Amino acid sequence: MTTTASDLTFRLEQKRNVQADFPGPKSVALTERRKSVVAAGVASSVPVYVADADGGIIHDVDGNSFIDLGSGIAVTSVGASDPAVVGAVKEAVEHFTHTCFMVTPYEGYVAVAEQLNRLTPGNHEKRTVLFNSGAEAVENAIKVARLATGRDAVVAFDHAYHGRTNLTMALTAKAMPYKTNFGPFAPEVYRMPMSYPYREENPAITGAEAAKRAITMIEKQIGGDQVAAIIIEPIQGEGGFIVPAEGFLPALAAWAKEKGIVFIADEVQSGFCRTGEWFAVNHEGVVPDILTMAKGIAGGMPLSAITGRADLLDAVHPGGLGGTYGGNPVACAACAGFDRVHGGVRPERPCPPHRIHRHGAPARTAGRTGRRRHRRDR
Repeated sequence: MTTTASDLTFRLEQKRNVQADFPGPKSVALTERRKSVVAAGVASSVPVYVADADGGIIHDVDGNSFIDLGSGIAVTSVGASDPAVVGAVKEAVEHFTHTCFMVTPYEGYVAVAEQLNRLTPGNHEKRTVLFNSGAEAVENAIKVARLATGRDAVVAFDHAYHGRTNLTMALTAKAMPYKTNFGPFAPEVYRMPMSYPYREENPAITGAEAAKRAITMIEKQIGGDQVAAIIIEPIQGEGGFIVPAEGFLPALAAWAKEKGIVFIADEVQSGFCRTGEWFAVNHEGVVPDILTMAKGIAGGMPLSAITGRADLLDAVHPGGLGGTYGGNPVACAACAGFDRVHGGVRPERPCPPHRIHRHGAPARTAGRTGRRRHRRDR
C-alpha cells in the first residue's frame, strides 16, 4: 500500500505564523547571551531560536512558526522529527549511547553498512565505513584512494564544496567564508574546469567536450598516471546549483577507470533523493568507485559514510579507518528509522515524493527540465 501526503500526521500544525515583533523578545535575549559565549565565527542565517520542529515547520521560542526551507542544510529530508526516526533513537538510547565500534562493535553499524551497500549504485562487491560528518567522509575517501593507488594527486573542480577541514578546504573552490586566512592547505590538490552550461564561454559545448577539456588539462598539468582520485559533486550545491551537461560525468568516470584513478562521487548534499533519485549519479548511470554520504542519511543525527569497491576499502590496514564516534549506535538507529520511513530502502524503488517534500523544500530534479531550470547561481 502506498502512503500519500494526505495520510501523514504531525504533532505541530503545518502552518506559517509570524507575529509583528520579529525577532521576538526571547530570541533577542538569547542573541545577547550568545554574544558573550559563542565564537563570532559561528554565524546563523535566521535571527530566531528554535523551540520545536515537526515535518516542515519550525517553532521559535517566541511562538512564531516558519516553513523550514533550510531543512538543516539538506538534512531533514523526512521531516524534523519523523516518528520512525524518533522512535528508533529513543529505543537505542535506552540500551546504550556509545561503545566505539572499534572497541566493542554492535549490530547497528553492520546493518547500516548492509543497507548502504545495497542502496548505492553498482552490483559489485562493496564495503562501507561510517563516520560523523561529510568532511570526514571526504577525507577518508581520499585516504583510501591514495593508499590503494600509491599516488598522491587529487583532482577537484571549479565551484566545488567538500568541507571545512584542512584537506576539504583545499578541495573547496570558494574562498569566503571557508578558506580565507586559514591556509596553508593540504598539497597535491589540483583544480579543473567544471561543466557549467549556463556560464560556458561556448554555450554549445557538450558534456563530453567539457570532460575532454578537463582531461586534457589533467594530462598536461599532472599526468593521468599520477592521479589518485577525481572527486566531484554530481550536482554542485555551493557555487550555485550547477548541473553539468549530460555526458560530462560518464566521460570523466570512463577515463578515470582507464587510467586506474579512483572516481569519487561526493553525494553528501545531493544524495538520498535530493535530486529525485537516490543518488545524483543515477541520472546518468554512473557507478563511482567510492561514494561519500552524510546530511540526509539519518534524519538529522550526525552520521556519514563512504561506500565503495571492496578491493579499495579492504586494501587499508586494520586500524587505518575509523574514529571514536564514527557510526555511533544512536545515529545508526536513526538511519534504520529512516529506512522504515521509506518502507525499506531498495535501489530499485523510486524516491517517495511525499516523504522527500514533507520538510518544506521540494527535491531538485536533474532531468531535462531540471537541467534548464537550475543552471543559475544562488
